[in-house]
Parts: sequence; C-alpha cells; structure tokens
Amino acid sequence: MRSTARLLNAVSHAVDGSRARTTGFIGLGHMGYEMAYNLFSRTLVESGGSARFVVCDARQESATQFVNNFHNHFPGAKIEVLSSPANVARASQTVLTVLPSSPQVNEVYMMNAGGIVPGLRSLSFEEISSTFCIDSTTLDVKLARDVSKHVHETGASMVDAPVSGGVTGAKAGTLSFLVGGTEDEFRRAEPVLAHMGKKIIHCGPSGSGLAAKICNNMILGVQQLVVAEAMLLGTKFGLDAAVLAGVINSSTGACWASSVNNPVPGALPDKQPPCTRDYEGGFATRLMHKDMDLALHLARELGVKTVMGVDALMLYEAFMKRVPELATKDFSSVYTAYSKGIEATEEAHRS
Repeated sequence: MRSTARLLNAVSHAVDGSRARTTGFIGLGHMGYEMAYNLFSRTLVESGGSARFVVCDARQESATQFVNNFHNHFPGAKIEVLSSPANVARASQTVLTVLPSSPQVNEVYMMNAGGIVPGLRSLSFEEISSTFCIDSTTLDVKLARDVSKHVHETGASMVDAPVSGGVTGAKAGTLSFLVGGTEDEFRRAEPVLAHMGKKIIHCGPSGSGLAAKICNNMILGVQQLVVAEAMLLGTKFGLDAAVLAGVINSSTGACWASSVNNPVPGALPDKQPPCTRDYEGGFATRLMHKDMDLALHLARELGVKTVMGVDALMLYEAFMKRVPELATKDFSSVYTAYSKGIEATEEAHRS
C-alpha cells in the first residue's frame, strides 16, 4: 500500500513544509549547470532568501560540485542533492529537466519508482495539481508528447521548452526558449524561464517548442557546414580569415555560424568562438548530429523531403567516423576535417 507520509518523510529534510518555495533541477551538464545557477541565484534574490532548491544528476559528483559552488557564492542558500528524480518531484513544486536526449527523458520521467511521474503519484491531490514541470531537452517530439500526457494524467502541468543560444547563452542568461503547451502553462513558465533567458516564445501546444527547435537546428547544422566550406575556399585563395569573415558577416551570407561561431581561428578577433580554444566548450558535434537526426525523423513521419538535411547529417556522421575526437568538440570543428581533405565528404556520399 502506498504511504505518502512515508515517502514524504524520506525527503522531509529538503521539504521542511516548504514545497511551494522549492525548485528542483535535474541534469547538470554544460547547459544545465549554467541554467540552474542563473535560475537559482535570481530566484533566491527575488524571494528575499526564502527560496529552496534541490538538484539531481546521473553523476552524483556533478550535483555535489554544483551545490558546493552555489554555497560558496550564496552561503545561506538552502540547497541540497537528492538521490532520484522521484524525490525531486516530491520535494519541488517546480521541476526543470535539461537532459541529453530521448532515452534520458524517458528514464527520468517514467522509470520504475525512481521517476518523476511515479514520484508525483505518491503526492496528495493538492500537491500534484500545484506541480509544474518544464523540460528543456531537445528530444523526439512523439516521446515528448507521450511524457507530457503521462505528467498531465497525474494532475500536474508540463511544457516543453527547448533552448537556443548554446553554453555561452546559458552562462550569460540570454537563452531563447521555445515553449510548447497551453496558454495558461506558457504564462506560468514565463517568469521561471525569464531567469535564464531573454526571449520566451509560445510556439503552440505540447511538442511545438521542440518542433520549432528541431527546424532551427537543422538550418544551423547546414549553415555551419557551408560556412566551413566557404572559409576554407577563401583562405586557400589567400584571403585573410578576418577580412573574409567581415565580408560575410556584413553581407547576404551573414549568419550565426559565421558571425558568432566562425570555425577559423583569427576570423573573429573581437570574440572567442570555440575555435580559439581547440573547439572545446561549445555545442558538441555528436549533439548536432543528434538534432539533425531528430529533424529527419520528424520529416519522415510527416512525409517531408529534406535533401540538404540528409546530406548534412551524413557529413557530420562521416566526419565523426573519420576523426572520432570531433564528436565531443564543438560542431564548428568540422572545418578541421574539411581542411584535411575531402575524404569524409566522398565517404558520406558513398554511404
């Protein structure tokens, strides 16, 4: 027999009768870490110090490191690590998740006993109905809608709110959030997301935020490849990288892939894109490949032909196969593969 009292008692040290003032965050990777820090610090100030926070990550050391760092900056903050997504759901009225992809979302929300949905089911009706889940993972739209359905069936609310802006935007608090949910849910999400971003766009019902994000990233994935090709072409001719980038960024070829994420060292002398640090600390090539794959999966479901998207996906896959270390480096690192020759391009077209 389910005992709500027993389950709540297990996290009473975190809740302390203040569930309504507690925000939970699950997923403290490169993006989640920065997002959680901004959300918690600004919520703490806004609440006059009364807000409480709990975190959870598959890597316990990441969660512990985050808590220690937050305590160093805000010594009086009430924040701690919890052992499972279910405990986070029991302790928090607002729960945010930022996870790698579909399998992790399915596990965190739906897994036996330890997931968010089972955790919600152990609460009282009043506690469930006041709970709000925000998932900022980029994942399969169909799965996202299925997870949302299960969350709503408990009586809680949920939106999908994938982000655009990368780790740099996450750290600066300038992310764009693309939200899928009802109008009421969007209004509830806005003040929470405003602590982490500058633009919050309601894209439509559940899954719409993800669809918009996937379309945007398909464009970005294609752009980064052609910027790499154009920069290589121009510099091989003898053009100075900064001069060529300046022309592109002030002309009709202007795009984020060139003006912010230009792949050639020295092309953006006033900025520090990933290429200035050996392509570390950006948006990993494997994640761009994942997002491109999600876009093509959605395209197949809807019967939409995406010729350039297909070619771009094959190129990212081929480059990672030829140069495995590119998988964890920023996706602009494909420039280095281009600069070494056309073998990966030929391999992609043979596959």
